[in-house]
Amino acid sequence: MKYWVILETDGKSWSAFVPDLPGCIATGQSMEEVQANIEEAVKFHLEGLELEGIEIPRPTTQAIEVKISA
Repeated sequence: MKYWVILETDGKSWSAFVPDLPGCIATGQSMEEVQANIEEAVKFHLEGLELEGIEIPRPTTQAIEVKISA
């Protein structure tokens, strides 16, 4: 399965979350670090759901890019 991940920065650090997996979040000091951390978080989150006998949510989030002329 493929899940969309949202990355955000405040200029000092990065955060990431997965809209289709509530509570699945990660942080890092760089984009590369947060990407690695969110991949691990997704794996851990899905393993936890399986252990609890909870159905794995199917990805439903879609993304588009909106360009606005400045």
